[in-house]
Amino acid sequence: MDIAEALRDFLVSRRARLRPDEVGLPAHGIRRVTGLRREEVAALAALSVEHYTRLERGQASRVSDAVLDAVADALRLSPGERRYLRGLARPTDREEAGLPPDRRSGIQRVLDSMLLTPAYLVGRGGSVLAWNGLAAAVFIDFARVHPDRRTVGRLVFTDPRARRVFVNWEEKARETVSYLRGEVGTWPHDPGLAREIGELRACSAVFRRLWAEQVVQENDHANVLIACPAVGLLSLSAEALHLAGHPDKVMAVYTAAPGSGSERRLRRLARALAPGSAPSAARVAAPPSADGPAEV
Repeated sequence: MDIAEALRDFLVSRRARLRPDEVGLPAHGIRRVTGLRREEVAALAALSVEHYTRLERGQASRVSDAVLDAVADALRLSPGERRYLRGLARPTDREEAGLPPDRRSGIQRVLDSMLLTPAYLVGRGGSVLAWNGLAAAVFIDFARVHPDRRTVGRLVFTDPRARRVFVNWEEKARETVSYLRGEVGTWPHDPGLAREIGELRACSAVFRRLWAEQVVQENDHANVLIACPAVGLLSLSAEALHLAGHPDKVMAVYTAAPGSGSERRLRRLARALAPGSAPSAARVAAPPSADGPAEV
């Protein structure tokens, strides 16, 4: 992945969304660019135009944290956008930390203990690593999706079932693109992540549009409407819980408000699953079932 290009595109898009009057600057003369000029961003950040221009061209190796903070303040970046900027300016070569078998089994037991809570574990690049029975019933039977295709991005943008499951699919699509942007900021050298984004850009016009918009937002909480084929509409609150010791692993947990209709429907679904639920081992990064993987 071209980090310099990603940094340039992001900074250009962020200054393009600001008007001079929004940041206390006069808007004199004919403006040939949308939003702020480079020299205006440099002035707001108390930098030389040359210094800021080098940063926008992706030459960030010698840029200090203070300069990054000043540019973030000038461009009025959100906390998520600040992390993305810092990730691109300070790319990491960290290896993905694999889960040892005992911890993997422990996490699966935690997932299976959530009797009224659809939940799944996501690794680097959005790969779905583990899940509970309720998540498979509410979203998709992950065990029937080939491991190479079992990623959040591919499921949202290439599986037609996603448009039926997520009532506000466009919102989910935007959230997914934002999540992948964050992954790029954290793991800019990851070849699998670059390959996934390239494939999604090639096969989804919606992904291309959202990716070009440089969508970066907070992804730790969301409210979602799910059209579950088994029990009907579910209004759920989604939380992203980061796994201690493994910054590249996140548990996505969905809960219903106590006493709500959604909670009652989840209880009904949990009761229906209980008698014939499969062993947890079959739901952890399982290979495709005997009759082949689901089409994605």
